Amino acid sequence: MPALVTPRLRLVPITLDAIIAVLDHDKPRAEAVVGAKFPASWPSDELLVSGFPYSRDAIRANPTVRLWGDSLVLLKDEPRVIGSVVFHGHPADGVAEVGYSIEESFRSNGYATEATGACVEWALEQPGIDAVQATTFEWHLASLGVIRGIGMKQVAVRDHDTLGSLLVFERRR
Repeated sequence: MPALVTPRLRLVPITLDAIIAVLDHDKPRAEAVVGAKFPASWPSDELLVSGFPYSRDAIRANPTVRLWGDSLVLLKDEPRVIGSVVFHGHPADGVAEVGYSIEESFRSNGYATEATGACVEWALEQPGIDAVQATTFEWHLASLGVIRGIGMKQVAVRDHDTLGSLLVFERRR
């Protein structure tokens, strides 16, 4: 994925070197590789588990597939990481799954919508990609705002063991 630029953001591809530094919890090395400061709370194990569900070995074995479309969200005019947009790997079935996160102190500014929208647009332009999906819970209003703000429509509901109904949204070519 090339770097993308939006009116307020730069979306920088997550490279193998960057993710290995993050997985190693080596913030100085990650910052040097990316060329930007990471938030104080990054990387957290919770973020890594949800954003990068693959083992280190799987990522190293096939970074082109495992890190496909994954980006760090930086402020356009400041070398500072404020979030990420990830696709959970290159899809074999033509349906990419996107996830996103913005650092708490930068939320409620539309950054998640701006970043995720740009990444979804990029994904839908790629050969073999027919749709992009995102999932969230019906009670997660901020996430629903992002998903609806980028033009996704609800296509299904799945049951979650403990947290209620998981809504599935999709945007097609």
